[in-house]
Amino acid sequence: MDNQLLQFAQANLLYVTLAVTSGAMLLWNLSGAGAAKGLSPLAATLLMNREDAIVVDVREAAEWAAGHIANARHIPLGQLDKRLSELEKFKGRDVIVVCQSGNRSAGACRRLGKSGFEKVHNLAGGIAAWTDAGLPVTSK
Repeated sequence: MDNQLLQFAQANLLYVTLAVTSGAMLLWNLSGAGAAKGLSPLAATLLMNREDAIVVDVREAAEWAAGHIANARHIPLGQLDKRLSELEKFKGRDVIVVCQSGNRSAGACRRLGKSGFEKVHNLAGGIAAWTDAGLPVTSK
C-alpha cells in the first residue's frame, strides 16, 4: 500500500503539491495568524467608544493630511517597524489599523500580530469605507 501511495504521489506531484499548499494556507487563515480581523466602520466606532480602541493610520503623509479619523496615530507603513515602540503600551488593547482601502493595513495588522499585539483589527474598506458610511474625518 505504501508503494502505491508513493507511486501515486510521484505520478501526480503537481496535484499533491497543490493540495498540500492549499491545505497549509487554509490552516494558516483558520489559525488567525495570517488574517487580521476585518471591522466595518460601525463596528470600529463601537470598539473606539466602548473599549477605548486606538486607531493607527498607516497611510502616507499626503493621504493623512487630506483627512483622517480623529485621534488616530499616524505611522506610515514604511515606518511601522522602526516606530513600533510607540505602540508597545497598547499591546493589550484593541488596535484598529487604517489605510485607504484596507490592503496596506492588512499587512500592518500581520506585523503587529507577530509583534505580540493581541487584539488587532483591520478597518475593512479603509478610510474610503469610513467616509462612505458618513463618518467624520479631520485634517487637524
